[in-house]
Amino acid sequence: MTKIAVVQTTTGIDPAANAAALVAAIAEAAGAGATMAFTPEMSGLLDRDRARASDAIVREGEDRVLVAVREAAARAGIWVHLGSLALRRPDGRFANRSFVIDAAGNIRARYDKMHLFDVDLPTGESWRESAAYAAGDRPVVVGTPLGPMGLSICYDMRFPDLYRALTDAGAQVLAVPASFTRPTGAAHWHVLLRARAIEAGVHLVAAAQTGVHEDGRATYGHSLVVDPWGEVLLDMGEAPGIGYAELDPDRVAAVRGRVPAIQHRRVVTAPIVIA
Repeated sequence: MTKIAVVQTTTGIDPAANAAALVAAIAEAAGAGATMAFTPEMSGLLDRDRARASDAIVREGEDRVLVAVREAAARAGIWVHLGSLALRRPDGRFANRSFVIDAAGNIRARYDKMHLFDVDLPTGESWRESAAYAAGDRPVVVGTPLGPMGLSICYDMRFPDLYRALTDAGAQVLAVPASFTRPTGAAHWHVLLRARAIEAGVHLVAAAQTGVHEDGRATYGHSLVVDPWGEVLLDMGEAPGIGYAELDPDRVAAVRGRVPAIQHRRVVTAPIVIA
């Protein structure tokens, strides 16, 4: 069994304060014996006021949160999946980028969110992620102490073709950090994440933002760890904090042996018959 830590946060608009909270959480997770810690989407800055946020969004090499997390991982000797940071690309647009950092503080993988959240909700909330952010264009699988891990971010969870690509490439764990709205969270969070784990026969770790944030938004929380059979190993509810789960590395093979759906996948290339 491998112990993991899931960090559920109410991230604010001050990157320095957010970095300090992440550093403390990483140290606590390592002290509790976790091999790897997972943080939510937008762990370094959560601010829907893009004019104000723009001053704090810098290039990857200048980001103080990334530097602090890498140093904390190396100091504690723990792997970290840094759910995502808002970063400035060379072309001036923003990237929503996640990182896998090893126990020596090295960046093992980067992933830019591929599916951007542009939606008008019945509550009156309107989100246009593509107005400032550029979409990523490549799926990523990275070796970790938990096994090969496929990377994704939040809204990606609604697109099963991405997870098919990740598991076709050998992923046995899926990371889905998120900053989910409350209306969509209440309706879809649990069912979508359990479905992604079940159809792929993988462990799934979804570290989430929670509560009412400094910028006025409210997020759903309920960070989850789901096993390959769809069993929820951890549901953190709405309170910020750190949760722990034990992953059984043999569970993936056992479940895939019972329901060999991946072996039965077919690529549909023939024209669709519309009767």
